Amino acid sequence: MAKAVQLIEQIKNGKYNSALQKLYGSAQLETQRERYIQTIQEFISLYGEEREAALYSAPGRTEIGGNHVDHNNGVVMAAAVDLDIIAVVSKNEDNYVRLQSKGFSKKFEVDLSVMKPQQKEMGSSDGLIRGVAAGILQKGGKIGGFDAYTSSSVLSGSGLSSSAAFEVVIGAIFVGEYNDGSIDQVEIAKISQYAENVFFGKPCGLMDQTACAVGSAITIDFKNPSQPIVNKVPFDLEKYGFALCITDTKGSHADLTDDYAAIRREMEQVAEFFGKTVLREVEEKQVFENLGVLREKFGDRACLRAIHFFAECRRAKELYQAVEQDHFEDFLAHIIQGGHSSFEYNQNAYSIKNPSEQGVALGVAVSQHLLEGKGAWRLQGGGFAGTIQAFVPFDMLNIYKTEIEKVFGKGSCYVLNVRNYGAVAVTPDM
Repeated sequence: MAKAVQLIEQIKNGKYNSALQKLYGSAQLETQRERYIQTIQEFISLYGEEREAALYSAPGRTEIGGNHVDHNNGVVMAAAVDLDIIAVVSKNEDNYVRLQSKGFSKKFEVDLSVMKPQQKEMGSSDGLIRGVAAGILQKGGKIGGFDAYTSSSVLSGSGLSSSAAFEVVIGAIFVGEYNDGSIDQVEIAKISQYAENVFFGKPCGLMDQTACAVGSAITIDFKNPSQPIVNKVPFDLEKYGFALCITDTKGSHADLTDDYAAIRREMEQVAEFFGKTVLREVEEKQVFENLGVLREKFGDRACLRAIHFFAECRRAKELYQAVEQDHFEDFLAHIIQGGHSSFEYNQNAYSIKNPSEQGVALGVAVSQHLLEGKGAWRLQGGGFAGTIQAFVPFDMLNIYKTEIEKVFGKGSCYVLNVRNYGAVAVTPDM
């Protein structure tokens, strides 16, 4: 391990070029070299240049398929993206985590001798740090103090899971610094989910953390949520001449809790009709055979959302197979089909409580107008407000970005690629 000041010299001298190209691509090399050097310099200003330090990175993620099926033990497909959080880290001996992040004035200090949720830390990064540490202890791992400075390009509210990236980078630090890498990435994801559920107070699923921790494109089968089956496949969009565009449609997320909860509730009502807890335990054939009764008991929307569940689980597997078998045209077709299913059957393109605000639906419409026959588009994530996703050929990238930003504002469209590394220690020989 090198001292912080030595890390700067090593990056300047090209020792980290290969690692940075693997994480970000050749076109981003100089930008990322400067970013890492600036982050180390900020670390030095806080903790000193003589501290031995290590580098860590965890990516954001995007959902590719399986919209709103994880909570009913379905199958999803997601991918890591080439926006990430990086951390400069040095172990300490006083059992405290001290962390400051670029763009935030607050410096977090977490006493690791306290491993119970703290009410005052609910909704705060302190709670996430403490929760990850507690989760590692529960798995039989070791924890210890460290001082860190982080810098994130996974912008908060961008729909790319900045909180999950933060959780898994904290997990990767504990695993790398105190456990010799002995806890695998899927376990880091589970620990991160535990931290968010119990210490942060948000009842999230496991998709975001798994995608950030594992990297590449993955399917996650939640048939047994405590032991999800993760399949990973490298995915190079550049090979096909495409970029991934995520557009923030600038909608308000206020008062959407009931909309999100209704999707899960209605799917589970249909499952309960058959004596099951979640739709994964029901056969699709049973739903279609009983639609007349189901619509009388629970309404048409619940039936449509159940139909969406089964089709989306199949589609997530088909998307994976299309990537694995190099059938990119099939991949694009499945993306569009999934978007239609979310819009028409799952009905999470906009909230019926505020029908005049339909930014997600408008973004999908503009994308279809621009890309039909050439690319693919869909809403992603929770829906109702937030982001849309498009797969855009390189020769249309400037046109697409210009036109979509005319609607949603400059800087609303993020041009990304899939990252084939998850939460990692950034080393010259990675």
